[in-house]
Amino acid sequence: MFVDELEFLVRGGRGGNGAVSFRREKYVPKGGPDGGDGGNGGSVYLWADLSKHSFLDLRDRRLLKAANGAHGRGKNQHGAGGSDLYVPVPAGTIVRDQQGNILADLTASGQSVLVARGGKGGKGNARFASARRRAPRLAENGLPGEEKTINLELKLMAQVGLVGLPNAGKSTLLSRITAAKPKVDSYPFTTLAPNLGMVKVGDEGSFIVADLPGLIEGAHRGAGLGHRFLRHIERNLVLLFLIDLAPNAHPEPVEAYRLLKNELAVYSSRLVAYPRVVVGNKLDLTTAADQFAVLRQAVLEDEGEDTPVFGISAFTGEGMKELIPFLFNKVNEIARESTEVETEKVIRVEEAAWKPLTIEVIDGVYRVSGTEVEKMAAKTDFENEEALRRFQNFTRFIGLEKELKKKGIKEGDTVRVGSEEFYYYE
Repeated sequence: MFVDELEFLVRGGRGGNGAVSFRREKYVPKGGPDGGDGGNGGSVYLWADLSKHSFLDLRDRRLLKAANGAHGRGKNQHGAGGSDLYVPVPAGTIVRDQQGNILADLTASGQSVLVARGGKGGKGNARFASARRRAPRLAENGLPGEEKTINLELKLMAQVGLVGLPNAGKSTLLSRITAAKPKVDSYPFTTLAPNLGMVKVGDEGSFIVADLPGLIEGAHRGAGLGHRFLRHIERNLVLLFLIDLAPNAHPEPVEAYRLLKNELAVYSSRLVAYPRVVVGNKLDLTTAADQFAVLRQAVLEDEGEDTPVFGISAFTGEGMKELIPFLFNKVNEIARESTEVETEKVIRVEEAAWKPLTIEVIDGVYRVSGTEVEKMAAKTDFENEEALRRFQNFTRFIGLEKELKKKGIKEGDTVRVGSEEFYYYE
């Protein structure tokens, strides 16, 4: 099964809690706080792996979560950081957030993108010691990791894309020139998903061919396999138009060739400018040679000599000795001409935008939001008296108490900050 679209949740690991601890060692005259910090949570990365060709192995995973950081301990022992989660995806994967914004386009082998940061570990009580506060009994909780829904879309990366109507013989051609074994039969849409194969050209090298699902009229509007097929064409270097020359071919070769051109042009104007080769298939059949001559003349009239035309039989192998070296040389020529663009190895997605302090009253509950106050609430252990007092001092410092009074808060009303909820008292 081929899976080229996917949506799931990614979550960075939670930071470990800081520890509250005091030295109690025999023969050591002076004690003091020695609680260590919590470790940072792990982050989630996606990276491009050339051995992957679909999202099939991720299809049943609805949550990708990195490891949590370990809690701090006494004797100033800091918690270990949570291990990062690296998820392999095929090269050609486009990563989008839930709003449809592109976060990354992974095109190079080993290229990665950070999609969910791990939470920061909390400070231990040793970090709060000072000349005035000799024995602090407060520590911070670790922050939760980032959590977001992401969408993955795959646009296959091959050097030659086989484009043709159903039953043109694309799968037969792929099985003839590569070791790939796609399903071959004589009914429409035998190929329901792209197949990749590598063509070896003696000792000179190789190139990758993609057998793409059959195209029909109206594909640009979603007919047949529609956009699921067309988007995979955009990453190929050369397009090979495979035309059925059989006596009973419908539509006839010239009409089929023009239909393919039109569908690509309507879908994307960029595809019109792609280098292409027109190949008439099934030359082994009677009258096919005559059909091929008509096709070649039509291509010449439409495009001049810029578009080469070959006649082959994918079934018998006729014409392969001319076609394969031409494709190999064409692919290398385009690769040499294309400007080398340095790709960023690790793509870092911007952190969530800073949010100012805001208060909304919904169903009698005062919902407080803002980057700083939400972070402080997440770090605070509300069961710890010193930690609670620190949080109260912080809210006064940022003016939250004044803003709540402006909104008309009364004693006993409920205030919610992030996931924490408590009652308001003067």
